[in-house]
Amino acid sequence: MEKQDPLIEVRDLKTYFFLREGLVRSVDGATFSIERGKTTGIVGESGCGKSVTAQSIMQIVPKPGRIVGGEITLYYAGVADDEEAAVSPVKITDLPPEGAGMRAIRGSAIGMIFQEPMSSFSPVHTIGDQLSETILLHQPVSKNAAKGMVLEMMRHVGIANPDRNFAAYPHQLSGGMRQRAMIAMALMLRPSLLIADEPTTALDVTTEAQILRLMRRLQAELGMAIMFITHDLGVIAEMADDVVVMYLGRVVEYAEVDAIFHDPKHPYLRALLRSIPRIGVKSGRRLAAIEGMVPNPLDMPPGCPFHPRCSDFIPGLCDVQAPRETVLGERHTVACHLYGREG
Repeated sequence: MEKQDPLIEVRDLKTYFFLREGLVRSVDGATFSIERGKTTGIVGESGCGKSVTAQSIMQIVPKPGRIVGGEITLYYAGVADDEEAAVSPVKITDLPPEGAGMRAIRGSAIGMIFQEPMSSFSPVHTIGDQLSETILLHQPVSKNAAKGMVLEMMRHVGIANPDRNFAAYPHQLSGGMRQRAMIAMALMLRPSLLIADEPTTALDVTTEAQILRLMRRLQAELGMAIMFITHDLGVIAEMADDVVVMYLGRVVEYAEVDAIFHDPKHPYLRALLRSIPRIGVKSGRRLAAIEGMVPNPLDMPPGCPFHPRCSDFIPGLCDVQAPRETVLGERHTVACHLYGREG
């Protein structure tokens, strides 16, 4: 697959939570990029730092967490109509989270779909009012004009009876309709990047398939990039162009989706793939499981964080020294002591 220009670059990102019990390194040196018009999947077990990475990009990390190191750079053309307009890099990590610059980026350049829309929408305001607010905060238009734009987007994402549902409250919509409303809100200003944080987790499989088809269609129509966060490798296979595999706040492998499934390198990724149920396997056969438990984030093991569970563990190395990123190809990197060693 031909490499495109990056839309956003994350370099050595560190986002820590300073708790009374101790320090939690939720994101601990993550590095990856997202290309224009492409879908980058972020995959890993619960607690590996996927959602905190998204929150860091949006500068909405809840307290007592904060970004303590690294850079997030957005290559953003703003709202210029000229297709030849120069793309200016904006260093998100230099912007105050509550400043005007960051507020202008949220919703306009970067939209986000949260895991559970019922907890993301206000329960005391109508869907229409909440979607209209997105427009009114960023564009100098009247309320009537904003309502027209909202109704158009509601139709675009497949919300039935948009005029009636404009006045509906979140609890009056089904789970699938609430998720479509959340997608409408995220796409209202045609962002360059859509962050989808496990957008189908609470949905049944039929509705999930509808939402995934909708996102692919909207991506093709709007030309946006998608950062798709999930623990479901099946969804990754269906949606992603590139894949970031995370474990305990670190990127352990980064590659095109075909390489992730057909040429996995990191022992953690190989173990994840072995645990997937497969058609044709004799019934009653036990699925392969990753041995051990995810370490307590307040008591991280030295060296490679995966070494207590790794079948390829190298004593005296993996439990002492954290692995560095090794480049295996133009679009394939891995952080593991099995690769890049001399001799």
